Amino acid sequence: MSGSALFDTYARSPLSFEKGEGSWLVAESGERYLDFGAGIAVNSLGYTHPHLVSALVEQAGKLWHLSNLYRIPGQERLGERLAAATFADKVFFTNSGAEAIEGAIKTARRYHYANGQPERFRTITFEGAFHGRTLATIAAGGQAKYLEGFGPKADGFDQVPFDDIDAAEKAIGPETAAIMLEPVQGEGGIRPFPAQSLRRLRELCDARGLLLIFDEIQCGVGRTGRFFAHEWAGVTPDIMAVAKGIGGGFPMAAVLATEEAAKGMVPGVHGTTFGGNPLAMAVGNAVLDVILADGFLDEVVRKSLLLKQGLAAVADEFPDVIEEIRGTGLMLGVKCKVPNAGFNAALREQKLLAVPAGGNVVRLIPALNVTDEDIREGLQRIRGAAKALSAAASN
Repeated sequence: MSGSALFDTYARSPLSFEKGEGSWLVAESGERYLDFGAGIAVNSLGYTHPHLVSALVEQAGKLWHLSNLYRIPGQERLGERLAAATFADKVFFTNSGAEAIEGAIKTARRYHYANGQPERFRTITFEGAFHGRTLATIAAGGQAKYLEGFGPKADGFDQVPFDDIDAAEKAIGPETAAIMLEPVQGEGGIRPFPAQSLRRLRELCDARGLLLIFDEIQCGVGRTGRFFAHEWAGVTPDIMAVAKGIGGGFPMAAVLATEEAAKGMVPGVHGTTFGGNPLAMAVGNAVLDVILADGFLDEVVRKSLLLKQGLAAVADEFPDVIEEIRGTGLMLGVKCKVPNAGFNAALREQKLLAVPAGGNVVRLIPALNVTDEDIREGLQRIRGAAKALSAAASN
């Protein structure tokens, strides 16, 4: 055997970190990096947040795992809090976003089965989507690069072009069960669906007896300045998948649904070994303590304006490097005129961490509690990267 014992599925950057503090990561060499990637929007409250650490350590001294054979009070409490703060009546806890999407798809299919229409199992999705890495979720996302080499595409998914609501309507057939989308595509290049499109989809689902599924794995839990991104449009789904930021770095996710949409999910039809374990529930409740506190989301909106205005100034100064700034809240994208991998590498040279995305975009998705000082420091480093790339291009 040569090289690492790990699967070669990641093209990792040559960095290794020892610890984190707030929005900063400390490498083994002692160098400090400003993290505007937050573990791909996972570390919603940065690193070593005292309230999250305290909740995890306290729970670790009591119980780690029980299994869902028994009642888990922390799970019931978190479920009730999520239902109270959202459209949902019912919650199912899982470990990961892909598992939450699978649960959402299964919930939609079982709904129609319970209604005596088992033939309705297909889900319409939109090009550019990323819904996960399981066999079903790569089929739902429909991107060739993720499907290649894994055999026939799992049946039950029909793609239409991004934000083409007319095409979505035409794709509805007698086997259609649901329409699923990310209100803001993350991996697809920070592409928000317009509010009027979400409203049209809601009307379409109501008119045709379909369920509307939102994938808020990346854009949810305060990322856009509302608890969930769809709130900006005044539209609610029937089912929603949530992950990433809800655990603040601890692996946890959830399927949220109305009572009607979840009516087919009866004892024995679905399950999870680790989902909803006491450790995850303690952390999830701690995350909500912070994010749902008065004024927190208002601060996300204020900070996002500070970051977005600063980025616009950098884009104006270096139009040969940056084409546009897009996104909402602290889910922003830099559309590059140079290859986004090169821009991301230039940011890393400035000791700022970001995340590439589709459409030649680099994502800036810092912790929701990033400080004004860190935003200003980040903008200086982004300007430094743009300046270096501009100078290299003109030589």
